[in-house]
Amino acid sequence: MLEQALVQLLLLLGATVLVVLVFQRFRIPPSLGYLLVGVMLGAHTAGPVIDNDYIDVIAEFGIVFLLFTIGLSFSLPQIYALRHTILGLGTAQVALTTLVVAMIAWWLGLPGPAAFVVGAVFAQSSTSIISKQLLEQGESQARHGRLGTTMSVFQDITAVPFVVIIPVLGVAAMHEVAGALGMALAKAFLAFVIVLLSGRYLLRPLFHLVAERRSAELFTLTVLFVSLVSAWTTKTLGLSMAFGAFLAGMVLGDTEFRHQVESTIRPFRDVLLGLFFVSIGMLVEPALLPDIWLEALLGAVGLLGIKVVLVTLIVRFSGVDPQTAFRTGLVLAVGGEFGFALLAIGLDGNIIASRPAQIVLNSVLFSMILAPLLIRFNQPLALWAFGRSRGRAKPAGDVPTPSEPTESQGHVVICGFGRTGQTVSRFLESEGFDYLALDMDPAIVREARLAGQQVFYGDSSDLTVLENVGVERAALLVISHDDRPAALTTLHNAKRLNPELAAVVRTRDQQHVEELRKAGATEVIPETLEASMLLTSHALQSLGVPLYRVALRLQEQRSSHYRMLRELFRGTLDSIKPEASEQERLHSVLMSEGSPAIGQSLSELDTERDDVSVTALVRDDKRERYPGGATEVQINDVLVLLGSQDNLERVERRLTGSGQPPE
Repeated sequence: MLEQALVQLLLLLGATVLVVLVFQRFRIPPSLGYLLVGVMLGAHTAGPVIDNDYIDVIAEFGIVFLLFTIGLSFSLPQIYALRHTILGLGTAQVALTTLVVAMIAWWLGLPGPAAFVVGAVFAQSSTSIISKQLLEQGESQARHGRLGTTMSVFQDITAVPFVVIIPVLGVAAMHEVAGALGMALAKAFLAFVIVLLSGRYLLRPLFHLVAERRSAELFTLTVLFVSLVSAWTTKTLGLSMAFGAFLAGMVLGDTEFRHQVESTIRPFRDVLLGLFFVSIGMLVEPALLPDIWLEALLGAVGLLGIKVVLVTLIVRFSGVDPQTAFRTGLVLAVGGEFGFALLAIGLDGNIIASRPAQIVLNSVLFSMILAPLLIRFNQPLALWAFGRSRGRAKPAGDVPTPSEPTESQGHVVICGFGRTGQTVSRFLESEGFDYLALDMDPAIVREARLAGQQVFYGDSSDLTVLENVGVERAALLVISHDDRPAALTTLHNAKRLNPELAAVVRTRDQQHVEELRKAGATEVIPETLEASMLLTSHALQSLGVPLYRVALRLQEQRSSHYRMLRELFRGTLDSIKPEASEQERLHSVLMSEGSPAIGQSLSELDTERDDVSVTALVRDDKRERYPGGATEVQINDVLVLLGSQDNLERVERRLTGSGQPPE
């Protein structure tokens, strides 16, 4: 028995690792990989079969920990703060989608409780797909991106009432449903009071006591204990374990331990949630697909279409312009992973039959495959639907947007009006240059406008916004925020409108300088390197170096694109980062006896062909910076090379005749 369980566990883990690795390689959401593993190892397909009895028990804890982390993200004060905006939009979206889809499902012949489950499943959206796709496109900070992401996260909260309601729908008579629902809501309120009081008088003191011990092991045990005790409490009251975990997370989310608790629980959540998706995949019956594929495909199209229309109308009604509302609808159209959890609850309670459940399950899967295309092309679709000439409505608070094209010419466009953007604007103003600034923070825009500055609310990566601020007639583009994907999109769109436009871009460090240059940036200013330059300037002046020589040194570095400042030795932690092989680094190579390079001049070594330069030569404990090409290499010389890790390895093998990579 133990040996059989071990074989099944190894088969499950091996298949999961392989499939998820391939999915991540092609940038496909891992959740779809887990579902595929479940299909392959389920009882409805040929090949090895995993006994899903114990997987179902373990997988349920994945939902428990998922709801626990969602609760951490939405404490009571945060929910209260969102009550007028996202709370209203999110509630309206979930309620209307559930109602409309449930009415359609009921009209098609499903019983009322089953139709309600279908509506609840279709109302969910995949936060992971939405956030990942928007981040890759550089639209995570755009207005439609922020609305879509926030509303999808809020849907996870609205799923909690469904977790309470769906199990009671299995009773036969309507009056029994009403009674059971009332009892469930009363129990939910009782559980809320118990967990809230426990959190205030027990959890915070408990975590203070545990934190004082400074034991990671004890902290982890306490987090697991608290989350599972809360789950057990609601289970005892006849509610779902996930609801109790959500309440515990919500209480802890209002404490100073929130971030450490989330970090501690994440590995358990991710692994167990993966097993949950595997268990959902085991429910898929591929043999039924030839019979239901048309219904499933129509269900997916209906899901996408209904949510696009409803979300667009809801967001538009809140005062957002039509184009942004439509783009938000396209972002939120996708089905969600949490819908699988609600469907599983409905199946467990015999509320929905197997065949309609299969149609719903495959409809959500099809939508998750199609939706990334809608998100990817949301801007072209919006331009096609509404045209470029449509203006943008003002956001809440009458914050001006660049809704009409400006007639300015030879001006500067500043993207991002935070601390850096405002500093740039003051110097431009003092020199008499006209500028227009864009920012996504309505508070900043409102204050700046009151101060008489030309600042507008708008997404600088949006082609239409750039047209309206006259980028095609601008003299300079300044990107002062540090959102790299958005900066790349802004550069791409700006160059489409004005190929000759000069662009100065801020970035955090030198890692992405070349990428931004290739995208069209004239100058890229790395914050960390400029801070080093300023520190160096003060240090040299403090040591008595004349100011003209300091200025000369700094100018040399800027004109050589910070050559000296990029010459850095990388530590162990730096070398294990994913981008380490692409970063330039210094590496010292000892020319020992027998090295092929002995006796050759540096020009003969021709390291430049591999994009590696010799920055220094150490001979007899004396260091020479940038030695000449005629210098011959001698035994025991140390060459200090600068290049990427892959190029350094190749050059070192050629110089020394060994295969040892740089340490």
